[in-house]
Amino acid sequence: MHRIDVPAEIVARAKANRGPRSFTDALDPATTAHVVIDMQQGFLRPGALLEVPVAREIVGNVNRISAALRQAGGQVAFTRFAWLPDDPLEWRVFYQRFLNPQKSATQLQSFSPGGEDLPLWPEMDVVPADLVVDKTRYSAFTPGTSGLPDWLAARGIRTLIITGTLSNCCCESTARDAMQSGYEVIYVSDANATLTDFEHNAALANMMTLFADVIDTKTLLARLGARVAA
Repeated sequence: MHRIDVPAEIVARAKANRGPRSFTDALDPATTAHVVIDMQQGFLRPGALLEVPVAREIVGNVNRISAALRQAGGQVAFTRFAWLPDDPLEWRVFYQRFLNPQKSATQLQSFSPGGEDLPLWPEMDVVPADLVVDKTRYSAFTPGTSGLPDWLAARGIRTLIITGTLSNCCCESTARDAMQSGYEVIYVSDANATLTDFEHNAALANMMTLFADVIDTKTLLARLGARVAA
């Protein structure tokens, strides 16, 4: 698990900006969705192309949040980072300019339909009512690249709980765009993972000062339970 170490001045700035308020104070499970970002073979399988070892350590927390929110009447959605041959918005700047040719070819194959890295990690708790949706960009809110926004809107969702991997890439990108799209965002400090503690803490600093509530799994589950009891 990542060692959480956000500088004190960052925490103080976030508290000064927000005050004591939290999106969990009036959390309504019926209008809340747990969005699990890219907990799939390509990031969790040992030896995978984009392996994030710490991501295997957060599976338990992610599953506990999903189970609690389902029981409370909320929704759960899983995204998968994908390359789709029929993508109408081909990401040429990434695959042809940003990645070297060898890595680009390998990643295209691994994350394409039928590729070994596209499926969700088998230890993820997924039930038939959950959404499993592919996205072809870091953010699940990039227009035209994911079905998640329409799914959320159809269900009247107002609050998102963000977990998954990578903390500082797809999770952070999704959280940033969600907040700017009008969603309340809860970013779970010990249910997101990336390659290093440094990158993880940098993402937490960005989240708490600009985009989201940052909270740990234990506190989130306690507040969710309290809202259900109330």
